Order: sequence, then structure tokens, then C-alpha cells
Amino acid sequence: MAMKNFHFVLFLVLLATTSLEINAQTCKPSGGIRGRKPPPGECNRENNSDCCVQGKFYTTYTCSPPVTGDTKATLTINSFQKGGDGGGPSECDNRYHSDDTPVVALSTGWYKGGDRCHKYITINGNGRSVKAMVVDECDSTMGCDGDHDYQPPCPNNIVDASKAVWKALGVSEDNWGDLDITWTECCKPSGGMWGREPPSGERDGDNNSDCCIQGKFYTTYTCSPPVTSNTKATLTINSFQEGGDGGGPSECDEQYHSDDTPVVALSTGWYKGGDRCHKYITINGNGRSVKAMVVDECDSTMGCDDDHDYQPPCPNNIVDTSKAVWKALGVSESKDNWGEMDITWRE
Repeated sequence: MAMKNFHFVLFLVLLATTSLEINAQTCKPSGGIRGRKPPPGECNRENNSDCCVQGKFYTTYTCSPPVTGDTKATLTINSFQKGGDGGGPSECDNRYHSDDTPVVALSTGWYKGGDRCHKYITINGNGRSVKAMVVDECDSTMGCDGDHDYQPPCPNNIVDASKAVWKALGVSEDNWGDLDITWTECCKPSGGMWGREPPSGERDGDNNSDCCIQGKFYTTYTCSPPVTSNTKATLTINSFQEGGDGGGPSECDEQYHSDDTPVVALSTGWYKGGDRCHKYITINGNGRSVKAMVVDECDSTMGCDDDHDYQPPCPNNIVDTSKAVWKALGVSESKDNWGEMDITWRE
């Protein structure tokens, strides 16, 4: 009997430990505040927004759930206009924004101290999608005061949107308020450049790689699509050997790498300024998978010069790999098969 009790207690301990490990991966409350009744006329009830209740306990958060390729959230409605229920001007630019403009405020954790200011997100809901610009924080850490229009702290999973967003999603006006959605970060072009024809003999034709075309406009990016557990990408081929079409030595270590070694270059956004250098990623394609080490950047911001072997800027979704990766994925070697392939990758 004593042994049974011991096993039962051990089971409870293991269960509690597992629960703690799971909770550690989630966003837990940071504290809370007691509600204060707003002074008369000081809580704008436009869009049926909540007003703080005297003495009610409101949970606060400094974090939000992890951002993925399709981040689950609750869409709420807000007026970012002067005199609207959004309170003061938006944090990102200290300005007001029209209800007819698709703009949003994000919960504190997603707002990231303003790191997402003026960036666009894609909101998916009601069978439609819309792009909207981040202009404000939906404060999950404070509330129930004049600065927050005497509204409670924001939950940690909110995309607080203007009327224009709700209209774009095709939601009838009598249903505006709360809607389950997903959102993703948009990677928009950062600019572009005009192509320059490579000087005679200055271009390596290995792996049928593209040459810059004189006068052609090439889009540039400083970002890449969000990284998920299965990030979609285009697999391309490159030689990291000396004299190959990769140009100079790899950025991570200023060395060349054999075509027989599974190594990769990532588009600028995924390369993260070298943060992924010498880390391994798993590439899935053609029904197989292979691990390869990140050794270089596939530059999405520059190109058409000697440093880039007179190739155009890299698209923002490229995993540029050695021949060893293509062989490991079982892709038959031919001009038609080696070059570009849809894949997914994960860290």
C-alpha cells in the first residue's frame, strides 16, 4: 500500500513538473491592477468598449504568445481618430489615424516596444485577408486611467483594428467586436536597384546562375518571411568553392567550402546578420530531408557587382545550397532538375 502511495505521489510530481515545463513556454501573467471607476464622461463607449469597474482585478502581461507563420489572435475594434475610444494619439508616430485606414494596435508583447511600428501585418479572418499597418500598442501592462481612456489592460493576444480592417474582412457591422483571426508579418520590399551588365569575362557561369541585365530593375529586401516549424522556401544551387559562382569566401568564416559538404546561404532576413552562422537547419524536399550548416548570406539587399559575382539581389525566401544538399535530397542531376525547388526548412 505504501509503495502504491509512493507511485501515486511520484506521478503527481511528474505531472506538476510537466505542467510547469509547458507553462514556461507560454505567456504567463506579470501581475494585475485594481479597477478604478472612470470619472463621469471620461470613458468613451464608442465601439462598445469596456470601462473599468471599481475594485475589479485585471490581469496584466508583459508578454504575448509566440509569433508563428499563422499567429492566433482576437480581433477587436478601436477608433484611432481624434476623440475616438483609442484615447490619445498613436504611440508609433504621435498621430491620429482615420477609421477608413487599415491600422492596428498590438498587445504589448507583440508590439515589442515599437519594433513593429509602421510594419505591415496580414490579418486572416472571415475567409478573407487584409494588410494593415501597426501604429499603436494595446497596453497589456496598464489601464484604468486617463491615458488609457479608463479601459482595462489589454489581453495579451489582441489585434485592435480600425473599422477599415473589419470592412475589408467583410464582417457585417452588427457583428463587429470580437473575432478569432490569425495574423502574419509581411515582408515588403525595401527598395530596388538597376542592373549592370557584367564586364567581359567577369562572370562565372557555373550552375546556370543568372547574370544581371543592364537596365533591369531588381527588387531588394532587408526582411524574409517569418520562420516557423516548416518555413516555405525556394531551394537554389550554388558553389561555395574557390572559383565557383558563389563569388568570394563565405561570410560566416571567410572560408571556401567543398561542393561535397552540405552547406547553405540564407536570404538576408533569415541570415539575421550572421546570428544563424554555423547553425544547422533541416531541409525537407523531394520526400527526403537533410541537415546543412549555414555558412553564408544570400544577399537580398545588393547585387550586380564583383562581390556578388554580377548576380542580381537574392529573393527574400531563398535557401541557396551546395550540390551535396541536392544529392542528399535525391534530386537527379540534370540541367532541368537542379536549380530551383519548393522546400520547407526548420532550425
